[in-house]
Amino acid sequence: MPNAPIVLFAYNRPIHLQKTLESLKQNALAQASVLYIFLDGAKAQRDEAAVKAVLEVARQTTGFQQVIVDAQTQNLGLARSVIRGVSKVLAQHQRAIILEDDMVCASDFLAFMNEALQVYTTQPSVFSVSGYSYPITIPSSYQSGVWVSARASSWGWATWLDRWEQVDWEVKDFETFIKNPAQRKAFNQHGMDLSWMLVRQQKGQIDSWAIRWTYAHFKHQAYCVFPCLSKIRNIGNDDSGTHSPTTQKYDTGLHAGIPSLLPLPAPDATILRNLAQFFRSRWFRHYWREIRMSLGLV
Repeated sequence: MPNAPIVLFAYNRPIHLQKTLESLKQNALAQASVLYIFLDGAKAQRDEAAVKAVLEVARQTTGFQQVIVDAQTQNLGLARSVIRGVSKVLAQHQRAIILEDDMVCASDFLAFMNEALQVYTTQPSVFSVSGYSYPITIPSSYQSGVWVSARASSWGWATWLDRWEQVDWEVKDFETFIKNPAQRKAFNQHGMDLSWMLVRQQKGQIDSWAIRWTYAHFKHQAYCVFPCLSKIRNIGNDDSGTHSPTTQKYDTGLHAGIPSLLPLPAPDATILRNLAQFFRSRWFRHYWREIRMSLGLV
């Protein structure tokens, strides 16, 4: 089976994009992989020079089986860009590996992702695979090389067409969900920020495809598979991007070596508690949000 295509989204950070491309080219499978680069149009005049520089980087890219550049003249925004681009590539190839322009990867990232796509292709409970893993504690007694959560990752991930097609991007059941405290609590077991982010998305306060993708995992009782040791490092949390304020909270190293992918582990209660703790907000902020959601005051 041919390697899954790589889908890369970029906007106005040519240096970040160059670093992402260089790390991808260190992968042995890069030369046997088709690379799609989707570029969004400038949102404002001040971005035009940087957007043009990104286009030049994309057009000069080599080191892959084929490079296909899709450059928009109008600004779509990240959510529309990702949904459009991923849908377009999946319709042609059935599966894909997706990154944004601020991800650097380990030298066997593509090998890991392609193997995972092959191994889990017949397991409908796996909606996606992540190359990134949060810097949380994995118990020393944990036996598997991967762990699972309904919380999907948008940092170096992969999926299949038949999973992607199950997403309701309009979230038609939102009103039913948000009025159900038990459902909100269950969703927030994977991070107490999740229900609040979904509310903000549906109220037009943020523009996120990723929270809707995670909600689809939760709704379908499906999982994202994470390696215990991360193969992705985010270099964009430097206040250079629209959605990336300065923080070191998510910093990880890059780790080589492909973990055993089978058998697919069940959700581990300790890991999920550690994940929830990682995304824990101050108690008064959480309950203030819960009260507002319960009363429909968002």
